[in-house]
Amino acid sequence: MARRSQGTKLHLAVLCLVVSCHAIGLSDLMERASQRSDKLHSLSTSLNKDLDSHFPPMGRVMMPRPSMCHTSSLQTPKDKEQALRVSENELISLARSLLLAWNDPLLLLSSEAPTLPHPSNGDISSKIRELQDYSKSLGDGLDILVNKMGPSSQYISSMPFKGGDLGNDKTSRLINFHFLMSCFRRDSHKIDSFLKVLRCRATKMRPETC
Repeated sequence: MARRSQGTKLHLAVLCLVVSCHAIGLSDLMERASQRSDKLHSLSTSLNKDLDSHFPPMGRVMMPRPSMCHTSSLQTPKDKEQALRVSENELISLARSLLLAWNDPLLLLSSEAPTLPHPSNGDISSKIRELQDYSKSLGDGLDILVNKMGPSSQYISSMPFKGGDLGNDKTSRLINFHFLMSCFRRDSHKIDSFLKVLRCRATKMRPETC
């Protein structure tokens, strides 16, 4: 029941965005997008902590490097100072590209989570579904934002996900699941950072306060 209620609230929020947000100012839209991206990053951080609590000792050694994340080919600002020098159109394009690149991986994680060899797989599965909901809600909000910002902000970089499964044995499944979640946490941090910079610009805040 709680799960259905949470999903209903998110879908109502999306409906509100679609119906009424075209009449809302850019700064308010940026604020709403920033709130959703913050929740997305918080959830991904919580999931990584859950996975850390039951991770094989060899997992850290065997887990692929961050450069193996399927989104690593996208050139993004390395820190806030660099992000502050990037145009609004490019920042929104980077955020949308990263978010869209996770549609298929999140589907895989959602299908694998219920049978993941982890004592908290029920909680993990629930949080993955929440991630999907917030990702969809944020994506819908960003679509409205780019329509307000104009065609030059609508470019999307394609980053196909080629992973089909997480492996057959328990250790491989845990390691690959954890790896994907660590990649998502890294990208959700980038999305959140980019949108916070955009929010600061929209509200004309000083750069050092962003």
